[in-house]
Amino acid sequence: MVQAGHPVWQQADAAPLPAPLVRPKAQWQPVRWADLPGWGRDALPEVWNAWLRSCERPAPPWGALCPQIRRLSIAEPAERYAWVMRHWQPYRIVAPDGSPTPGLLTGYYEPELPASRQRDALHRIPLYGPPPALQAAAGQPWLTRRQIESDAEVQARLAPHVLAWLADPLDALLLHVQGSGRLRITEPDGRQRLVRLAFAAHNGHPYQSVLRALLRRGDIREGTWEALRAWAQANPERLDEVLWTNPRVVFFREEPLDALDSQFGPRGAQGVALTPGRSVAVDRDAIPYGTPLWLVSHGPVARLQRLVLAQDTGAAIVGAVRADFFVGWGASAYPVAAGLKQPLQLWALWPRAQPLPAEATR
Repeated sequence: MVQAGHPVWQQADAAPLPAPLVRPKAQWQPVRWADLPGWGRDALPEVWNAWLRSCERPAPPWGALCPQIRRLSIAEPAERYAWVMRHWQPYRIVAPDGSPTPGLLTGYYEPELPASRQRDALHRIPLYGPPPALQAAAGQPWLTRRQIESDAEVQARLAPHVLAWLADPLDALLLHVQGSGRLRITEPDGRQRLVRLAFAAHNGHPYQSVLRALLRRGDIREGTWEALRAWAQANPERLDEVLWTNPRVVFFREEPLDALDSQFGPRGAQGVALTPGRSVAVDRDAIPYGTPLWLVSHGPVARLQRLVLAQDTGAAIVGAVRADFFVGWGASAYPVAAGLKQPLQLWALWPRAQPLPAEATR
């Protein structure tokens, strides 16, 4: 769409390079636009929706640029590229000491699962909203998964906070790992509704991978959900024991899903709805929320050279060159989200002459 011979490109790459920028977990090294593999060939209209979403909750210095981003939502691709290259400086993201660091791209998605509003013979796995006791813990670790699921008194106290019931404990684990999901929920009168359960809180314990626990024990040979489900089917009497190796429990809030909301993902940690294929989760100590990123990743699942927005984070997303790629929702998104684990390179775009926040705002 915009090639290296374009006057805007030549003008942008002729400007002197600024000094590197530093975050607690990353160094940003200034580069030329020509150093970004594939730059100029991405379909920017696809990412503009995600950029407009970021402008709903802009952090400095994004707010001053959002009027221009909104104006350019109806512009031609060449005009958008010209604006970006005039006003933004690209930086290669590397380790804090300035050395190149191997990057990793994984994927996540929003599961869509059948559920019931009431417990019955089939649906016996609860999904909870945050109880008052969790807030009273004041940020300290609360009860573990084992304590919650094995103590009848605790379950009785949590009963008023059940949002829905699932049939499969592995579906519940999937929601806890992904952090949100869509439920095709059957109401007491038999009506079915599509709702979203969004992340609200967790019990303060560190996330531990159930798949990794099974791999360490030699119970499975591949760290996939298919392997986990096959093992669970063959070992139902051991399933609780394995699930309890992950002490973290996620609590949700229910959100309605109208026609517009259903076209976007859940709200990420930035507080804006995620855009499939254009939103990523990052380490906040390496990349501030709202940062546009040029993402390059070539592997067996996907070949990606595109502009994305840092709009989310996750417990397992740690390090300078680390991103979790939001794929979408439902069964069609699952294969990519589950299989994506491949090398990653990242470049951040930052407004020219603007300082980079030294630390993430907690």
